[in-house]
Amino acid sequence: MATGRNIRTYFDGTWHDGDAMVMRASDHGAWLGSSVFDGARHVDGMAPDLRAHCDRVNRSARALMLKPTVDTDAMVEIVREGLAAYPKETPLYIRPMYWALDGDAAVIAPSPERTGFAVALEEIPMPAPDATVTLGRTRFRRPVLEDAVVDAKAGCLYPNNARMLADVRSRGFGNALVADAMGNVAESATSNVFMVKDGTVFTPIPNGTFLAGITRARHIANLRADGMEVVETVLSFADFDDADEVFLSGNLAKVTPVTGFEDIPYQVGPVTRRARELYWDWARSGTA
Repeated sequence: MATGRNIRTYFDGTWHDGDAMVMRASDHGAWLGSSVFDGARHVDGMAPDLRAHCDRVNRSARALMLKPTVDTDAMVEIVREGLAAYPKETPLYIRPMYWALDGDAAVIAPSPERTGFAVALEEIPMPAPDATVTLGRTRFRRPVLEDAVVDAKAGCLYPNNARMLADVRSRGFGNALVADAMGNVAESATSNVFMVKDGTVFTPIPNGTFLAGITRARHIANLRADGMEVVETVLSFADFDDADEVFLSGNLAKVTPVTGFEDIPYQVGPVTRRARELYWDWARSGTA
């Protein structure tokens, strides 16, 4: 079942209307999980950081021992061709994907020489401007590189995220604030995380247990250019207990204000609002 509607699929060299069938039952990606993807957004005729997302899916493929078959420039052109079929105002989720078709003689390792490729465009509205989320703690943690392909945006990582979400949602929270292997805060179950204390913005320093996202980097650059101090550092759960503001950063929503962590309430504060404002100002500037 698709997440969105009004779907178009690029596969086998052409665009198809609808949610086209792209993977066979015996494809390595279908039964052994060798798939990677990325996600970009199309909003009001803009596709912010599209090139960066296309470039990252190729890096993710290589991290999962797959051979990327579409270079970044060509992928951007494929996506823009698909976007042209929609009205300018249509909010879309842009998802390029690779998966292995074959395995080696031992089956488990993917054969890098045959890689499937597709792009899915799905109409998914942007969240309402007043949408917020609460966070809870979970016993499930982010893995390290020795345990999983944390340097890729790989489909096989997401069942662990799903456990995190199911865990906290069973207690009434909307998302999970997740620890790394050392017990420090890494991110949420779906997005990178920022906190604000006394006007300074803090975010977990990338340590190889989570993807430091493209939208995360954009917020850091925008906030610093606006004169704010942004610190990438080791953060504990106690730091979040004491925060003035907390917000999530991800491609799907860009900025999601957090209004509570367990029994600690937060206000939707000025830095969170400013981060969102700066992001869309940048996106509309023509440099996205």
